[in-house]
Formats: sequence, C-alpha cells, structure tokens
Amino acid sequence: MIRPYLEWVRQLEDWWEAGKQLPRGRTAPSGFVSPPGTGPVVLLFAPHPDDETLTGALALRLMREAHVRVVNVAVTLGSRKERRAERLAELRDACASLGFQLELLAPDGLEAVTLQARQHEPARWRCMVEQVGDLLLRHEPVAIFCPHDSDGHATHIGTHYLVCDALQQLASRLDCRVIETEFWAPLADPNLMVEVAPELLADLLAATACHAGEVERNPYHLRLPAWMMDNVRRGAELLGGFGATAPPFLFAQLFRMRHWREGQWEAITDSQKVLPITVSSATLLSPATGRS
Repeated sequence: MIRPYLEWVRQLEDWWEAGKQLPRGRTAPSGFVSPPGTGPVVLLFAPHPDDETLTGALALRLMREAHVRVVNVAVTLGSRKERRAERLAELRDACASLGFQLELLAPDGLEAVTLQARQHEPARWRCMVEQVGDLLLRHEPVAIFCPHDSDGHATHIGTHYLVCDALQQLASRLDCRVIETEFWAPLADPNLMVEVAPELLADLLAATACHAGEVERNPYHLRLPAWMMDNVRRGAELLGGFGATAPPFLFAQLFRMRHWREGQWEAITDSQKVLPITVSSATLLSPATGRS
C-alpha cells in the first residue's frame, strides 16, 4: 500500500519530540521592550497567568508596530492558592520576555471572577467592577483585550463581563477599541484575522514556556503552532465567505474588534478583515467607525 503522507506524519511526531527537549522557564528575552514614557496604552485583561502569551499575538504586534505600551492586567493568579506565588513569578518572567508591563488587580489576584459571582454576589462584583473602572480611567487605553463572552471557561467568561460592566459604568468617559480574544472556545463571528510571523510565534512560544509549571503538566505551548494553523483554515472562510481561498500565510489568531464610544458599541466597518504582516497593525487604531 502506498501511503504518501505517512512519512510526513512521522516527521510531525519527530517535531513534537524535539519540541519537548526545548527549555522551559525564563530564557533569553526577545530584545523588545515596551515603549517608555506616557505614550498610548493597550490593556490586556488576562484571566489567568499564560493567557497574555496564548492570546497576545495582536497585542505584541501593536507594541512592535504601533509603539504602544502593553500592560498585562492579571485578573487572577489561578485557583490553586499554593501555586500563586510561583505562577506570579512565572508571569513576571513571561511579561519581561515579551516586553509587556504587568499590573495586578489584587496582590493575590481576584477570586471567583465568574457569572455566578456577578449574579449572586452583587456587592463583591460591584467592587471588582469599580477596580477595573479605576484602572481604565488611569490608563485611558486606546485598546482593550479581553476574552469573548462564550470563551468556554468560567473565569474567561467572567473576565469578559467584568470588563464590559466597567465600560458600562464609565459610559462616555472612555473611547477605545475593544478586541475580544478566543482560546477555550472559538469565536462564532470573528471579524479580524491577524497573521503571526514565525519570529513572533517563536517569541510567544518562549514566553508561554516561562509558565513552566503549567506547560509541564500540559505542553500547550507546543500546540500553539497547530492551533494557529487551524485558525487560518477557519478564518479564511468565516471572514472571506465559505469557499474562499485561504491566505498564503501559515499562522494566525482570530479576534472580534469593536469600538466603545460615547457609552455604546460601534462596529468598525472600514477596517480590513485580514491583517498580514505586510500591513502595520497601527492601521487598526485609526478613528473611523460605523454605528452598530
């Protein structure tokens, strides 16, 4: 029997085994640092340590191409209290590797950021919303990243509503892009596919490997390339229409981008749906929008 793909699949197995030998934990920094001073700020709300690297491709491109400061907002430090100090140390290494700044919403992270808390603990939820609102006003970000509202994990979904409730509380006091990410569950209606160059993907892999305790139990950093390849398959037809030809690049992440302005959501109608590396991500921050 002729099996032309068998050798290719075996090479994938070899690739996986080679990846398992790569170092975990802090390695050499990428060489990029967040721009200093009082320039534009992007806030990335990460439900857990590692979400800043797993979903951070566009934030990283914005830092490098639009020269914004990326501040990773650590919403929680995970549910296992005995691991939090270690996870915070890993998180600091990951952010330093990428050049992201880091802020904690609480010294030990927030607790139980979930829809259940939103529904049944209104006083505690209101306090957390006010914390996020204060942070938004202090930074006045040009863009915010947070998970989408069906991202398959209770804390991811809770983080989405925490950020959106803070925006509602601030109403017209803030004007920014809101870029929703996906990880545990795919976006049903992404409107942006962002190419991830091999060099940038390598930096994200190295930063994810800083979360050594997590990738030791589940080496998801090694699966990121395959996930990003599948995003190209999915994004090509979700954004271009079923039957559309896939773009020529290998790796991408998908997002849903909207504009929060004057206390309400606006669609961004004039932005391109596919952002290759030949186009600067700074174009995403241009002011023109259309009412949703």
